[in-house]
Amino acid sequence: MRKSIPGLTHSLRSESAARGAFAMGLLLAALLATSACGFKLRGDVEVPSEFSPVFVQPQHRSPVGNEIVRQLHGSQVQLAAGPRQARMIIRLSNERRSSRVVAVDRGGKVLARELHYGLTFDAVTPDGKQLVPQQSLDLVRSYEDPNVEVLGKQSESELIYADMFSDAANRILTRLRVMLR
Repeated sequence: MRKSIPGLTHSLRSESAARGAFAMGLLLAALLATSACGFKLRGDVEVPSEFSPVFVQPQHRSPVGNEIVRQLHGSQVQLAAGPRQARMIIRLSNERRSSRVVAVDRGGKVLARELHYGLTFDAVTPDGKQLVPQQSLDLVRSYEDPNVEVLGKQSESELIYADMFSDAANRILTRLRVMLR
């Protein structure tokens, strides 16, 4: 049997409402402060108009190249159909991925791995003038691999690589934006 104390439930409700109003006020203040300072959500890719349209030229089928194109397209950056129509060509080369064992148990079973992904990139005009010099990008991620659920671990490593491709695309576009200012 539940007994309520008169006035207590009303007091708890009004206190809860006050907390909710306070939290909403803080959220509103934070939103106003960030909008006033020029804060932008990540994902907007800015390319100076004199370098648009852009063409992404990977050496082979490239998940990072696909990710760069996706991000540029999503930010309404004009993309060229080929290198001759572009004002800037982002060239990707020397893509490589590897993994290595970083921890084993007493029996020699793998406990942890390190995944590596790297590439080089630059940006040029269609006539070959260097806009951004060739740069290397190397990413490393570690993950546990207790050698059980082999299919699950295979999927996990592919998800980690997918995250690395997205991270590499973000880093390349950030470097280009800084260098082209």
